[in-house]
Amino acid sequence: MEGPGLRAQGPESCFDMIAEDREGYAGAAVSSFRDLIAWQKAMDLVEQIFGLTRRWSISDQYGLGNQLRRSAVSIPANIAEGFERRSTREYLRYIAIASGSLAECETHVLIAQRVGLAEPEHDALVDRIREIGRILRGIERSLGRKLGPGP
Repeated sequence: MEGPGLRAQGPESCFDMIAEDREGYAGAAVSSFRDLIAWQKAMDLVEQIFGLTRRWSISDQYGLGNQLRRSAVSIPANIAEGFERRSTREYLRYIAIASGSLAECETHVLIAQRVGLAEPEHDALVDRIREIGRILRGIERSLGRKLGPGP
């Protein structure tokens, strides 16, 4: 189901960094969404985004900055909400929503770079976004295997 591009990339080792879902947590270190590496890294991303946009002019903060902040905040929020859902299928759905918000966030960062609001050293921000994307794709693959073939 994966197409070319970033979706098709990502190390298999990210499976080591995540737990499969709530049933797989018995005896594991993950007992809360706060323990998820994807959530932790997404929270760090939110802090970076707020730090970046805080320095922008008021008009840029309320335009592109608001869109960027909202998309960034949506990522850990959806990871957390999905984790707390009672079904693997719902968890997978929220991870997909978080992935969409991540793509939106990356797009806003790239726009900010193109229009001169974010300097090239913010490439590390794009790297962090892509790392979170690899982790989320690992979670999606893992949850998809648990669900098996769908209807």
